[in-house]
Amino acid sequence: MPRMLKISEVFRSIQGESTQAGRPCVFVRLSACDLRCRWCDTAYAFHDGTPRTIEWVLDEVRRYGVPLVEVTGGEPLLQPGCLDLLRALVEEGYETMLETGGHRSLEDVPFEVRKIVDVKCPGSGEADKQRWDHETFMGPNDEWKFVIADRMDFDWAVETVRARGLHERRTVLFSAVEGELASGTLADWVLASGLPVRVQVQMHKLFWPAATRGV
Repeated sequence: MPRMLKISEVFRSIQGESTQAGRPCVFVRLSACDLRCRWCDTAYAFHDGTPRTIEWVLDEVRRYGVPLVEVTGGEPLLQPGCLDLLRALVEEGYETMLETGGHRSLEDVPFEVRKIVDVKCPGSGEADKQRWDHETFMGPNDEWKFVIADRMDFDWAVETVRARGLHERRTVLFSAVEGELASGTLADWVLASGLPVRVQVQMHKLFWPAATRGV
């Protein structure tokens, strides 16, 4: 029997974050998450979803004709079939991205997949779940992402990046929690810190500010 995935949605949009921001991208959002970040903007994926085969997902991706695909959630690595989906996308030649919460092992994720590892700052309420063995399984194109709610989060992120040398090997992304920290303020803090990180905004929310799903 084909391995099933619980799918929240599959849609085409503009990649709004990471070093691939601005590119057309197909998003495969898997359902379920074992974290409850205080500022989560995709809580609808905690429980919603429809069981689908990997072949069904691939058919949906193919019909858009877009070479960039991101598997996201929820927390996609909660579902064992996620690894099969990632392998299938790589085998079909898609430029494949994975956005993951940073608390699930990357050991079995295909090396070819661009991994965006979302480090949970204290303001998320889930910082104690973070694991730090990811470096063993990350490639040069993988990225660290810090979502920052306030100055305490920022100072913690800066200390973490410097202490672990994260910026020395990979791109580090800083973004502000919408409605809690202005992106301009975050940019000022980054400039004052001298840390070579990339400040990002959620570009898709600028394009479609009223949308709640499918962006």
